[in-house]
Amino acid sequence: MKLRFKWLSAVVCAAPGLLMAQDGKYVLNGRLAPLPETAKAYLYYQTKEGAATDSVIIKNGAFMFSGTIEQPLSSYLIINPEGSGIRRRGLPMLQLYLEPGKISVSGADSLQNAKVAGGPVNTDNDVLKNLLKPVNEKMAAIQKEYANAPEAKQKSEEFTSALQKRYEALEGEQKAVYKTYIKSHPGSLISLFSIKDLAGSVPDVAEVEPLFNSLSASVKSSRAGVAYAEELKNMKKTAVGAIAPDFTMTDTLGKSVSLRDFRGKYVLIDFWASWCGPCRAENPNVVKAFAAYKSKGFTVLGVSLDQPGARDRWIKAIHDDGLTWTQVSDLKGWKNEAAALYSVRAIPQNFLVNPDGKIIATNIRGEELQNTLTRFIGKN
Repeated sequence: MKLRFKWLSAVVCAAPGLLMAQDGKYVLNGRLAPLPETAKAYLYYQTKEGAATDSVIIKNGAFMFSGTIEQPLSSYLIINPEGSGIRRRGLPMLQLYLEPGKISVSGADSLQNAKVAGGPVNTDNDVLKNLLKPVNEKMAAIQKEYANAPEAKQKSEEFTSALQKRYEALEGEQKAVYKTYIKSHPGSLISLFSIKDLAGSVPDVAEVEPLFNSLSASVKSSRAGVAYAEELKNMKKTAVGAIAPDFTMTDTLGKSVSLRDFRGKYVLIDFWASWCGPCRAENPNVVKAFAAYKSKGFTVLGVSLDQPGARDRWIKAIHDDGLTWTQVSDLKGWKNEAAALYSVRAIPQNFLVNPDGKIIATNIRGEELQNTLTRFIGKN
């Protein structure tokens, strides 16, 4: 069994920040314990154009970043004693927000224990981080327990299943902290960020929409609030109960295939890619479900997010994994038109559509896939 922990990494994607009413200049001053002369500080963040990294040399433990931003940005401050970039594992990192005004980072021993002081966004974020600290420490301990276990033990289903259950319970606690914070801080910009963090890469509209609606009018009417309201509107188009949006794409032979061609059957729209490890790990479960239920009016429509020029890898993965159902792709990677239509931001992701074209379940994997098909179609 493979654990599905949300492992911490040296570089992570920062959530898009909230747009401010006007542009603003920020100055970030840092002072840490003495470091080698080769040390550099890095800021990693996401903009509308994509990921960005800034770097400065650290002198006698001090460094400074400055710039102008349109919005508070969730960012990661990363220190590399060798000054060789941010791609090395295990580098110390600290999450903070770039926001207009002065921001300070100070730590006498380590970056992880450094204090961040700044404007209202960083102040509110500090409150949330302190609330999350106990559960985050427990999650990190489980990750460490797995990483330090002998290889044979890591392959033990009994061991990994037990850890997974403990981790999922902590995820529930983490969600509860987010929800409590959001409900008690409806006027905080951090609450909108928290909704996105709670939702993850595959949001459940039924869960996040009421939380968004509970925010203050000022947060909802902000440029970022309006943008997220539009995201929710698009998510609802592919939520359970909605009619699955139709799309047309070419299959492996270049023939046009439309979702409407599958009316009258239960069809699992399965978003995946040959380069996606978790997708390839899930494929055997889909193969098993297809074999069990294809005689009962069930099929699968695979939609690949493979990149331009990767047609051969896509075809090879289909054959290697024994995917005998219809496969389509426009080979545009994350710009896949069907993925955009279904607001797909992470894979594997799937949508179960009934014979009338209505979405009746989403993101069903492993044993849950078979159990859901049994519920709707009957025992095989």
